[in-house]
Amino acid sequence: MIVKSLTVVNFRNYEREHIELGSGTNVIYGNNAQGKTNLLEAVHLFASGKSHRTKTDRELIRFGEKYMKVCIEFSDKDRDYKAIMQIGADLKKSVKINNVPITKLSMLMRYLNVVMFSPEDLEIIKGAPQMRRRFLDEAISQLYPAYLKSLISYHKNLAQKNALLKKLKFAGKMDDATLSVWNEQIAEDGYRIMLYRKEYIEKLSSFAGKIHKEISGEILNLLYTPSIDCDIIDKEKFLLKLESAKEREIENGASLYGIQRDDIRFFINDNEVRTYASQGQQRTTVLSLKMAQMDYIKEVRDEFPVLLLDDIMSELDTTRRTYLANRIKGKQVIITCTDSDMVETGESTKLFKVEKGKILT
Repeated sequence: MIVKSLTVVNFRNYEREHIELGSGTNVIYGNNAQGKTNLLEAVHLFASGKSHRTKTDRELIRFGEKYMKVCIEFSDKDRDYKAIMQIGADLKKSVKINNVPITKLSMLMRYLNVVMFSPEDLEIIKGAPQMRRRFLDEAISQLYPAYLKSLISYHKNLAQKNALLKKLKFAGKMDDATLSVWNEQIAEDGYRIMLYRKEYIEKLSSFAGKIHKEISGEILNLLYTPSIDCDIIDKEKFLLKLESAKEREIENGASLYGIQRDDIRFFINDNEVRTYASQGQQRTTVLSLKMAQMDYIKEVRDEFPVLLLDDIMSELDTTRRTYLANRIKGKQVIITCTDSDMVETGESTKLFKVEKGKILT
């Protein structure tokens, strides 16, 4: 999978810029706060439909402007694509791929696959469970649109259920027939999501374990820890757990069980990474995780994703940097850094300097 070109108009700190990317390593360098990461963000928009840095689309529009537009040309092993995303002053988002309107996020995410790696990804290990769920949801949604469809449906029904639980708590009621209706809908989507998550993590653990051993000689394992624990995941067991917790949930005014409380645990040599691992071991775990994600996509889609590396070279020691350099050969990579000398260059490398929202080639 290759991104051929990127055009941004009124996007972040860019007024209007165009960049032609190479099929190998693309190095975007310059001082901090010049707009390097903004270009990676623009590419990532077409893999996820939204920014990985902010929850509001308004922040994507250049200050003082009424709209923003991002155009990207890319190809997979079968065909070429031209995609356009535009957000107006009313914050309505318009997306087209080869002039065909994309009306649902699940329609967009089947086209462009990317893996992004940034220093903030250390929070996947160290941060709250919601960081790990976010990683998981974005990773699986890129590969399986049906997962994203179930996820959207689940959270819509969960919001309705939580609103009802608050209402029942305030009214002092201990049951309501409508609560079972929402539980039924939540269980329908929830058990499917659990199946996807369990299978994905087991396979990702296999990939990451091999990579981690190559880098450090240590054994890395990933473990899916759902809030609804059962040997066999099925709808009836999911529903039974929700139904048995109705009184406690009404007392709390919120849902206590479900995929919104799932987590992932990481172990190196049987010791939990979050608690016992050094900073170096945690960085190696994240590197293994991202490289494993890349290999997973290759196995499912029969081609490698575009790899976006946001200012991570300075975060890695010589051993990990060398390993990464060898692993990304033969793949399209877009790297940001403050100094182009930090990246091993070759015949297939293209350099782009960014200064105050301008791309200088």
